[in-house]
Amino acid sequence: MTEAFPPPSDFHCGLVAIVGRPNVGKSTLLNHLIGQKISITSRKAQTTRHRVTGIYTDASHQMVFVDTPGWQTKYKSAMNSAMNRSVSGTLADVDVVLFVIEAGRFSQADADVLKRLPTNRPVILVVNKVDYLKDDKETLLAFLQEMSGKFNFAALVPVIAQHGHKVDVLLDAVRPLLPQGEPMYEEDQITDRSERFLAAEIVREKLFRLLGDELPYAMNVFIEQFELDGSMRRIHAAIMVDKPGQKAILIGKGGEKLKRIGTEARIDMEKLFDGKVFLQLWVKVKSGWADDTRLLREFGFE
Repeated sequence: MTEAFPPPSDFHCGLVAIVGRPNVGKSTLLNHLIGQKISITSRKAQTTRHRVTGIYTDASHQMVFVDTPGWQTKYKSAMNSAMNRSVSGTLADVDVVLFVIEAGRFSQADADVLKRLPTNRPVILVVNKVDYLKDDKETLLAFLQEMSGKFNFAALVPVIAQHGHKVDVLLDAVRPLLPQGEPMYEEDQITDRSERFLAAEIVREKLFRLLGDELPYAMNVFIEQFELDGSMRRIHAAIMVDKPGQKAILIGKGGEKLKRIGTEARIDMEKLFDGKVFLQLWVKVKSGWADDTRLLREFGFE
């Protein structure tokens, strides 16, 4: 803790879980809450696989936001079971919950998450993508009224996470719900994840953004080497695929696809780490890796 913080009696700090079904905008919301991209995003559902922590600190409050994987019911594997356990474990540990849904839509997948929300701590309903209603205030108000009858929410906050719209209102709603206590992290720290973890996530984001609809789900990224050479970071990353055919598609004709993935990942790493990066990508075939509990532990799922 730095001297800039006030005494614990005047300071509030707590853990805030961000939960919801897949592809509802949780990671985008986290990035705007802390003002920097640390959680990867794509248009595909289930991009987030790990708990990612983002830290927002001001003069009197520290909010430790925990971005969780979307609750998965469609696909059964050891990896998806581990992700669901991560969500359940997060809900058991936090002080405040942000339950994120889309404006005008409450699906069975949303209902599955709602029934798992704790009743012994405050839950804020975050209604994302309100721009989808095209400024139809009456429809939005009717939807908010409908949702208020489904759970005893501490607050209902409409936002547009993609543009950071009304994120300040959401922060104001969280502040009074945090317990008194000392900050958990230094005031300039924005995540508790290592650069090694963030590097793997950036590569995985490019797989989701640059490959077809199904391929990224059969892949994972493992950092085999991460070295700091002066101001240069030398990173060797292995991309694990399930089948030889997936390896061929990932590499692409003349290696062009893998080269583009590596180039875009390196550019993002240099922005995040504020320094030069040498990135080497490898592709390895490991059939059934998503059900290999030993490998999943190495990938950080347990």
